[in-house]
Amino acid sequence: MEFANKTVVITGAAGIFGRWIAAHFAAEGAQLCLADMRKEALDAVVTDLGLDPVKTLLHTTQLTDETSILELVALVKARWGAPDIVINNAGIYTKFGLLDMEIADWDRVFGVNLRAPFIISRAMAKLMIADKRKGSIINISSGASRQMRNGSVPYCTSKTALERLSKGLALELAAYGIRVNVVEPGFAPGSTVSELSDEYVTNMLKRIPLGRSSGPNDAPSAIAYLCSEKASFITGAVLSVDGGNSIGTFETGELGKTLGTAARG
Repeated sequence: MEFANKTVVITGAAGIFGRWIAAHFAAEGAQLCLADMRKEALDAVVTDLGLDPVKTLLHTTQLTDETSILELVALVKARWGAPDIVINNAGIYTKFGLLDMEIADWDRVFGVNLRAPFIISRAMAKLMIADKRKGSIINISSGASRQMRNGSVPYCTSKTALERLSKGLALELAAYGIRVNVVEPGFAPGSTVSELSDEYVTNMLKRIPLGRSSGPNDAPSAIAYLCSEKASFITGAVLSVDGGNSIGTFETGELGKTLGTAARG
């Protein structure tokens, strides 16, 4: 029970990764504050994971609304004073060509993927500092931060900026013993917020060198490590947990078969 009685705040908690992260920390004894814009989906997380209501707080957070975000922060402060761990997991992936997209769509992507993590990290860090708590902040990014994708430029750009923001936060919060790191999870299809076509999923899976999509223990285990005492000397780091997807292009077709045969031989 490595995180027994530790307080963990998770945004986007009703999504695929959010559920997996919540399950991992709950199994390690943490008390959770789960935030998501979908109330019924949050309630389902509590039921499906069998979470202890005494150790669980829920907040329906609109991440494009600063007032809503600050209500989340106030809820955590009222209950626990300060969190030990904050995981900015929420994000939206959109498919818009730059020439066709509305400015409002651009603003929404950056509002959720960059502005909200900034507001949350800063506000939660202030609680940690006031409580003299050496906490940990994890920002969830993507390999898209290093490689542009046609039709997803706003998402890629927002994740690049999030990683730079994370390093800046790590630098400025180090004096208070607060560590800030980034995890880039692997591809996990099935999101109900950012739905993907079957064709897109098939093509993405073909690119992953280790031959599978992300599972329920992959990213959460990496996040837990970075939040643990084992990683007490790590801050400002970016950890890819993506089956090698961010390394480069993975060959498919006849050349891929040849390479696979050579490797097995």
